[in-house]
Amino acid sequence: MEKIKSNDPLHGITLQQVVEKLVSHYGFDTLSELIKIKCFSSNPSIKSSLTFLRKTEWARKQVEDLYVKSINKF
Repeated sequence: MEKIKSNDPLHGITLQQVVEKLVSHYGFDTLSELIKIKCFSSNPSIKSSLTFLRKTEWARKQVEDLYVKSINKF
């Protein structure tokens, strides 16, 4: 049986992996300029960002969209 390859660039990637990749590439300072959410600008950490993003759909979408746009830069 042949495996079907997903065209979704987020397929198989956790939110934690997305946030860690963005933070390692941009840093929290640049990330807070690109996405205006407090968890990136006020006392930022991966853990607090994940907590906020898991509860806040619109913010998570912005982070995932930036990740997809940035994939070729990693």
